[in-house]
Amino acid sequence: MTQKRIAIVTGVTRLKGIGKAICTELANQGNDIFFTYWRDYDKTMPWGVEDNEPDLIQEEIKSKDVKCEKIELDLSKEESVTLLFNRVEEQLGNPSILVNNAAYSTYTDIDNLTSDELDKHYHVNLRGTILLSLEFIKRFKTGKHGRIINLTTGQSLGAMEKEIAYAVTKAAVESFTKNIQHEIAFKNITINTVNPGMTDTGWMDHNLKENYIKLFPKGRFGQPSDAAKFNCISSK
Repeated sequence: MTQKRIAIVTGVTRLKGIGKAICTELANQGNDIFFTYWRDYDKTMPWGVEDNEPDLIQEEIKSKDVKCEKIELDLSKEESVTLLFNRVEEQLGNPSILVNNAAYSTYTDIDNLTSDELDKHYHVNLRGTILLSLEFIKRFKTGKHGRIINLTTGQSLGAMEKEIAYAVTKAAVESFTKNIQHEIAFKNITINTVNPGMTDTGWMDHNLKENYIKLFPKGRFGQPSDAAKFNCISSK
């Protein structure tokens, strides 16, 4: 088991989500967990969310003999960054792991993309990731090994149909990661982006599964636990 550390994981609202799986894997390694969630977003999505899912996630994490705290937070609001880190330090201590998993995604193409919808993607996917990372770096205690992991997607590998706003904001996260890594190495912080690929978290309908399953050599889609294991290997 690795030495116990404190991990912040954003975007942990649903039991079937990647965020929950990351929290579980980190807890299995003995790390204390602080996660954020935002039910208002998931309630507008086809997959939906039950109000008690964050509570159930917290209970499961605590059952692994680690501490687990949470906060419902709209990460599109700039003030949420300071609020989050203040709360983590008050309840658990100084974090050494940050997983930027929270994302905003709606179908956007050349016919329906508006400035308002573009802003919503930018505020969560890019600005939120950058500001959270910078706050983590600013507050990081020297003498530790820090890890920042940014969840991205396959936008650099090919076009994403009807996902213009999501794809361009996530692509910018990759650029941010590349351009900041050399500046934080002196603080013993490493930063990576992780692309989990097409993961079955409940968002795919039957037709989409039928169309894409043939592209997977093992005949199955990625599961949240697959993404979590890769993220948590990177967090050591």
